[in-house]
Amino acid sequence: MKINETVVQLETTKGSHAFLVLTKQIVLIDTGMPGLAGKILTELQSLGISAREIQAILLTHHDVDHIGNAKQLQEATGAELWAPAEDVPYITGEKKRPGVKHWIEMLVRPQKPTITHLYGTDWPYRDISVLHAPGHTPGHTVFQIRDVVFTGDLFKFVLGRFRTFPALMNWDQEQAMESLASLRRLQFEWLCPSHGSPVRNGPKLQEFLAHAAKH
Repeated sequence: MKINETVVQLETTKGSHAFLVLTKQIVLIDTGMPGLAGKILTELQSLGISAREIQAILLTHHDVDHIGNAKQLQEATGAELWAPAEDVPYITGEKKRPGVKHWIEMLVRPQKPTITHLYGTDWPYRDISVLHAPGHTPGHTVFQIRDVVFTGDLFKFVLGRFRTFPALMNWDQEQAMESLASLRRLQFEWLCPSHGSPVRNGPKLQEFLAHAAKH
């Protein structure tokens, strides 16, 4: 699904979206559930993008449906793999994910990638803003590229309805709501959540964000 001239939501990662960004650099945001690496590479090829043109893979956070193909795509593309420092121990397996996420990890068992860069250290992509948005996970991160904001798991937009994640899926519920409310400070046309559909800025979205700010 093409959001605008620079952003494509990949069709092969519908359960947990990965996004292709075509600006001065070609980057992937998140990698979807495990087992989709081959399909992702095939879809990129259908879009006229070869694997080796991907310069960076940006992970919003450590959940298995976001890092699921990071290792295989990193190997296929040779791209830099960026992640938030706070989430790296969970990505590499040095720490166990808490609560229900631990059991999901045990069932799904994504391969462990090698993180090559951390956000906040020598960030080279000036047209991509990195915004710390903790709560869903300790290091949850969102990105803004021109008038599009990639919101990871701050919320879902499914069948025309805004939904927040339940507290049991969040590392810190209060922080998660604060991070969601902080989107009100940004200027944008589109928000692209990892789950559900992209949503255009407007009164209903602003009402949803204002409601989050009251919690």
